[in-house]
Amino acid sequence: MIRRADRGSVSVEVAILTPVFIVLIVTAFVVGRTATTANAVDLAAHDAARAASISRDVVTADAAARAAAQKAMNNQGIRCTNTNVISYGTPNSLAVAFNTGVGQPASVVVTVTCVVSFTDLGFPGVPGDRTIQSRYESVLDTYRSRS
Repeated sequence: MIRRADRGSVSVEVAILTPVFIVLIVTAFVVGRTATTANAVDLAAHDAARAASISRDVVTADAAARAAAQKAMNNQGIRCTNTNVISYGTPNSLAVAFNTGVGQPASVVVTVTCVVSFTDLGFPGVPGDRTIQSRYESVLDTYRSRS
């Protein structure tokens, strides 16, 4: 019977490669969650800006932007540890945008920020959370009365 020198090498290879595969799987989860959340935040900012731009006044626009952003995030199944929706207008502010006269250009800008958590992965070296932000601008109808 001939004994080979590489006997038991499969066990050593598995012991060495297992942590590498685990790191690759955790990395895939982090990248996947980040990409999915970034897409959802982009969609939420777009929907919020559109909802605000078709509103007739400042108060309704701000409320519509927040509601649209939250609805978009919920529809995508995204759970942020902290979500922030900021509406402002151009020129200067949301109030100025809605008080701009008919025939004058104005727009609504909405920024949606989401803090996504990775703590549930429970793997050392993975960041605890990451902030993802998206901004979208929607033009107010130039020839429609406002406020």
